[in-house]
Amino acid sequence: MNRSFLLVLIFLCISGLLIAQDKPGGVIRGKVQTEKGEPLAHATVMVKGGATTTTDVTGDFLLQGIKVGKQDITISAAGFATRTLTVHVQDGKVAIADLVLQSEGFLNEVVVTAGRKLESIREVPSSVTIVQAKQIREQAAINPSITSILGNTVPGLGTFTNKATNAGQTLRGRSVLVLIDGIPQSTPLMNGARDLRSIDPAVIERVEVIKGATSIYGNGSGGGIINMITKKPDGNKLISGETRVGGDGNVFHSDNTLGYRLSQTLHGTIKKFSYVLSGVYQRSGAQKDADGNVIAQADGLSETRLFNGFGKLSYQIAANQQVTFSYNFFRSQQYAEYVNKAGKYGVTPAIGIPGVDPGDPAGTPHSHNMYLSYRLTNLPAKSNLEVLLYDHRFQSLNRYVEKSNSWYGPGQTYIQSSKKGIRANFNTPWKAKTISGDVTYGVDLLKDRTNQVLTDGRVFVPDMNMLNFALFAQVKVDFHELVLKGGIRYENAHIKVKDFNTIAKGANGEGSIAIKGGTLNYNATMFNVGLRYNHFPVFSPFVSFSQAFGLNELGRVLRTATENTLDKITTDPVITNNYEAGFSSQWGPLNFSASYFVSTSRLGANLVEENGIFVTQREPERITGYELVAEVRISKTLKAGGSYSYVEGKSENAAGDKVYMNGERIAPPKGTGFINYQPIPALNLQLSTVYTGSRDRFAVRSNGVYGLSEGPVKDVTYFNFNAGYNINSSFNLAVGIENLFNQSYYPPRSQYRVQDLEYVQGNGARLNMSIGYRF
Repeated sequence: MNRSFLLVLIFLCISGLLIAQDKPGGVIRGKVQTEKGEPLAHATVMVKGGATTTTDVTGDFLLQGIKVGKQDITISAAGFATRTLTVHVQDGKVAIADLVLQSEGFLNEVVVTAGRKLESIREVPSSVTIVQAKQIREQAAINPSITSILGNTVPGLGTFTNKATNAGQTLRGRSVLVLIDGIPQSTPLMNGARDLRSIDPAVIERVEVIKGATSIYGNGSGGGIINMITKKPDGNKLISGETRVGGDGNVFHSDNTLGYRLSQTLHGTIKKFSYVLSGVYQRSGAQKDADGNVIAQADGLSETRLFNGFGKLSYQIAANQQVTFSYNFFRSQQYAEYVNKAGKYGVTPAIGIPGVDPGDPAGTPHSHNMYLSYRLTNLPAKSNLEVLLYDHRFQSLNRYVEKSNSWYGPGQTYIQSSKKGIRANFNTPWKAKTISGDVTYGVDLLKDRTNQVLTDGRVFVPDMNMLNFALFAQVKVDFHELVLKGGIRYENAHIKVKDFNTIAKGANGEGSIAIKGGTLNYNATMFNVGLRYNHFPVFSPFVSFSQAFGLNELGRVLRTATENTLDKITTDPVITNNYEAGFSSQWGPLNFSASYFVSTSRLGANLVEENGIFVTQREPERITGYELVAEVRISKTLKAGGSYSYVEGKSENAAGDKVYMNGERIAPPKGTGFINYQPIPALNLQLSTVYTGSRDRFAVRSNGVYGLSEGPVKDVTYFNFNAGYNINSSFNLAVGIENLFNQSYYPPRSQYRVQDLEYVQGNGARLNMSIGYRF
């Protein structure tokens, strides 16, 4: 541990020495604005093969130490077309570069997650999905749960399950690393499947989804990364914001279904300070299916109370230095007046009946997420530095059960995790005669303590104390519109587990095994390489290979252990290899992209039922699939789009047979579509659809029933509608209807789970209305 901290201190001291050096050369100063004349903060300004900086809250930027002569500078920002202009730089003089960015489509968007620095999507040789603020707002008008929003918009991600967890929402058949502003929310040591629903959409500016394995980030990113980026100050007013009030309920069976939602956002700029403050409170009524039955599934979203408090404060120390502090608190729990009555799988749905749940309210009692970041640009060698200190504390409470196959008697478990860490990385551009590029390099240090216990004090999963140290480097080479990327990451992890007893499965400690603890040590080096060619907008192909490191489900392995010492338990990490090929195309009003991927791991972590519980199978795995995405501007007022994603996976058992993975990992095919009509600037109408295909891969077992999560899935199609209307510059209305045609259907997870208690239907037609006041 001391060695790790020493390396970090040396790393930061080097940066301090760099700061103190002089910067000879010319200066470029400018301002970036939107089409409406508003300052555009956080836009990226880059000298070709040279220095990079970002605009401040007033849209201003400053580049120092620039080489004398003609210099091409590129300005880009999320949701705007990238612009390049030539500036004449003279020694000792200030060159002025003011310009306006126009709104643009997704191919020119800037993404920060893929390489831990701001870059255009066209520079990323892998599949990327950006969910913009406009999409988040439109989808939140239908259902304000982030799991619903992402399930409806991200190809390759499992569909919304109508639950407070994101169980079953894998990305390309593998676990996903969830981040908020780059801070890990996932608990890969013991996956509680509540990491996606740890922030309210009202706080999110955009979501970046990087598909496939990645060695740029650490533990748990086998399927990819979902980075939820929080809001930044908008404009340069002292104070501005939005107040929003809304309500929702079932359209045809409204009794006891009415709920309400209040949100307040404030932001502003005070000289060199800028801030964002937000508060959200939501109280949901009972949810009902299309037939009017109450949906009272455990860990569901029916009758939940949600609160999200958020604050961000930034200080512009100088033109090239900024410090930011951010804190987010999230709570969501279910206070149900209905209890679940089991249905009959494949025959009748489980429904809610009036009653009292004897356990504590399930959900997320608290999620604290805070960080302090320091950004420094225009260092010698035109380098940039970012250092991020963070602290994340999380607790998730599972449903109460009268009887469990995992322990004796009734009980209710909760996972608690505490993560502290530091992330520091440099970015240094370079330039040769005909090629240019940059290198991003840094260090990650993470201390993670996770366990799972019962509310009555019994220990289900013992403390797992992990110290994870990693070094990484990523190089980009630009050569005549050919982008080559390659990188390496070294992981060093130590996990201490004290002596513990597995939980008893019978009276008087029956079935409990005493296990001698110890330290688990892991070392792994991962690589990634990718190539993209951007010369032809109509066909921009890419290929890539990437690896990821994961200690997925270690807690599940420990709690089901049968050996009496830690070193006899198979706890090897999951090393994922991802191969991908695809292309993007822009042809007039049409944007189209396609990709095909193969994901393998020599030692996976597949969950298979044994005696009524999931057991982790450490077997070779191979997952394949493809994704198609299209969007077309039909006219000035009409556009349409859609996506289709397919994934399939098999593992190889001890006998050498290749068997299909169950529904917990592999989702059925998914299609989405939308048509958007804007007859006048103030009114926006959108009809969208979600389709999930069929999947039938398993036979009934010897007892005459399907194994857990091996049930057949029938196809499902339902439609949603949303509308937004700006009454004037201050007031606006939003209306959304989930399941517009009141379709009776069973979500895929209800079908493949093969559980009478979980055989619930999806939401019936549900109306959501809100009014907002902007000032």
